Amino acid sequence: MSNLKRTALADEYQKYDGKTVDFAGWFMPVEFEGILKEHEAVRNNVGLFDVSHMGEITVKGKDALKFVNYLITNDLEKLVDNQVLYTYLCREDGGVVDDILVYRFNEEDILLVVNASNTDKDYEWVLENKGEYEVDIENVSNETAQLAIQGPNAESVLQGHTDTDLSEIKFFFARRDVLIDGISCMVSRTGYTGEDGFEIYLSNDEVVKLYTNLIEDGALPIGLGARDTLRFEANLPLYGNELSDDWTPIEAGYGFFVKVDKENFIGKDVLARQKVEGVSRKIVGFTMKDKKIPRHGYKVFKDGKEIGFVTTGYKSPTVGEIIGLAMVDVEHSKVGSEIEIEIRNKMSGATVRNRKFLAK
Repeated sequence: MSNLKRTALADEYQKYDGKTVDFAGWFMPVEFEGILKEHEAVRNNVGLFDVSHMGEITVKGKDALKFVNYLITNDLEKLVDNQVLYTYLCREDGGVVDDILVYRFNEEDILLVVNASNTDKDYEWVLENKGEYEVDIENVSNETAQLAIQGPNAESVLQGHTDTDLSEIKFFFARRDVLIDGISCMVSRTGYTGEDGFEIYLSNDEVVKLYTNLIEDGALPIGLGARDTLRFEANLPLYGNELSDDWTPIEAGYGFFVKVDKENFIGKDVLARQKVEGVSRKIVGFTMKDKKIPRHGYKVFKDGKEIGFVTTGYKSPTVGEIIGLAMVDVEHSKVGSEIEIEIRNKMSGATVRNRKFLAK
């Protein structure tokens, strides 16, 4: 894996017995002490993720707010300064380029945080759509490290390393120039686990020190395996699973983040029509009736007819059941509907259920 891209923490993984994989061209840890233990640590205590592989794109200038609002489905104009927005970049046909976080520091200073596998694609997409907007666009991914500290004890652990009152940083808000162990950081109360926590942006030169200090203070290092089970239980989509160029966020079930009443944005015509007319397929939750685990891409059937495919499936550590998400024809999407999933050439029964897997 010598040809893979590496974060500034890549040499640290082996110190904590990290098992590494190729993830979207990055050398990344899939687990340290085991996915189940790491999952439970985040649900019940505190875990620490290296997410420095994520991409960061800055948009600055007189038209920054208007330009970014044209790119995205959600409405950036409704935010105040230092607020964070979850949203989608969509094509004209409504297909999802990526799901991203947008940090509005002010009307002329905006940060896009994009998925690692899509960083280059997203950067090109933003440049291609610049048009006549007066903005400066820069991909600063290679100079930015990012940590995520997550779990019910995330605030108390991180608070021990800064004089900034972290309780004043509200959900989906950010603060710049926070000193953590003497390191200048940008901190937001965001994450990808369904738990409280923070994402910390800092320089590559300083991230090893902070990563080490937080682990020494009790944060368990977490790999990509638990990151996926955690986000899945919280009904948070993964690009390439629940989101794709091939379907819209309305079909994926995330229409709340599509504001068709705002001014024009890329994909608005298709998405507005789907909101009014409905869709022919949608992503639903399901519970398996047996102990077989459905994987991404497995086919879904009803009365012998293929009606869709699995986007994600796991035995949930928290719920204790084998659950999943699947894109199915809308007539079979009602809660309580019986479906079948083809697993290793045999049919296994499942029941459509609410996607809110965590009863919080």
